[in-house]
Amino acid sequence: MTGPKAPIGADPLEPQGRGVVAALDPGRSKCGLVRTDPKRRRIEEALVLPPGPCRERLLAWHRDLKLAVVVLGDGTGSRRWQEWLAGEGALPVLLVDEHGSTLAARRRYWQLEPPHSWRRLLPEGLRQPPRDWDDVVAQLLLERWLGQPLERSAAAGPGLRRPPAP
Repeated sequence: MTGPKAPIGADPLEPQGRGVVAALDPGRSKCGLVRTDPKRRRIEEALVLPPGPCRERLLAWHRDLKLAVVVLGDGTGSRRWQEWLAGEGALPVLLVDEHGSTLAARRRYWQLEPPHSWRRLLPEGLRQPPRDWDDVVAQLLLERWLGQPLERSAAAGPGLRRPPAP
């Protein structure tokens, strides 16, 4: 895992600081979006949205919760998001390396939502999540930056309520 890249439009922030943080896995047709509690120990909301509603949700979070930073994956579609976040969105941004995040997020998905019925019988490498897991990619990017796994609150949606054991 690599650390965050140079921030765009914001001073570097300490990962272990306080304040609500959002993470975004940008995409052309859908985006994964999560936000933490102020202590950065728990995911409070996890979503997979088209880009337009994703922008609206980020602005609402910033307006209502004063986001400390948005952790942004540096992959597909990130340049347009960087420009929007730093410009019109006026949100502080930190880029995080997305290399290998899709496969790692698939593993993390099954930690958050253990397989049931016949899916338990499949080898992990053959299991495909039954829904889009872009929110899990965003959570994984945030966990990389923070250097720790995060719990998911009941309000964030289904999934593991405690981080996996190291």
